[in-house]
Amino acid sequence: MVFGLGRKSKKEQDTEPEESSVSAESGDTTQAASGDTGRRANGPFDVSEIASRDGYVDLGALLIEPSEGLQLRLEVEEATQRVVAVTMDLNGSSLQLQAFAAPKTEGLWDEIREQIGQSVGSQGGQVEEVEGTFGTELVAKLPAGAADGSQGYRVARFIGVDGPRWFLRGVFGGEAAMEREAAAPLEALFRRIVVIRGDSPMPPRDLLQLRLPKDASATPPPSAPELKEPERGPEITQIG
Repeated sequence: MVFGLGRKSKKEQDTEPEESSVSAESGDTTQAASGDTGRRANGPFDVSEIASRDGYVDLGALLIEPSEGLQLRLEVEEATQRVVAVTMDLNGSSLQLQAFAAPKTEGLWDEIREQIGQSVGSQGGQVEEVEGTFGTELVAKLPAGAADGSQGYRVARFIGVDGPRWFLRGVFGGEAAMEREAAAPLEALFRRIVVIRGDSPMPPRDLLQLRLPKDASATPPPSAPELKEPERGPEITQIG
C-alpha cells in the first residue's frame, strides 16, 4: 500500500460541491437505532467495537485497514495546515473520507443529503437519491470542463453513515461513482474503517482530527505505507 500527502488540482477544487451550514435538530431516533444495529454488524465500526487497533493505519480519528494496491492521500487545509480529509485511491477510483462529531441521540445524514443537494443545485448541477449499499445515497452531476475545452460534468456519489456520536461521509469519484462493480473494493474497505470519536465535548458537525501516522517515515519497510513530503491543499468546507 502506498501512502502519500498531496492536494487536489484547482480544477477539482472548483467543481467540488460547496456546503453551507445547516443546524441539526430533531430526527427519527427509531430509524437511527435500526440503522446503527446494521452498522455494528457490517461496519464502519466504532473503536469500542473492535478488539485491537493492531494492523490498521492509524490516522487519528480514522483507522484504515491496509490493502494491496491501495494509496492513501491526506488533504491539508491551506490556512491552518491541519489534515482535514483522507482519500483512498484504488484501481482508478477514489473515496474521500471525512469524520464529524454528531449528537448522541440523532443522525446527521438526512439533513446533510438535503444540504448537499441544495449546494449542487446552486452550482448548476443535478442530484438523485438512490438506495445503495449503505442506505440512501446521493449521486451528483456537477458541471466541469472537459480536456478538449468542451463543457461536460463530473459525477460524485455521496454516502453517509451515522455512528455513536460521530458521522462518517464518503465521496466516490472516478468509475466508482458510476459503476457499482467498480465501487465494490472501496465499499469493502469503507466497511472496515474504524472511527475514533474521543471523549472530548465537541459541537455537532465539527471535523474529527486526522493526522499522519506516528511511525511515518520517508523510506518505509516492505508492506508499510510510503510517505511523501506534505503539500498544501485546498480548504475543504466543513459540515457546519
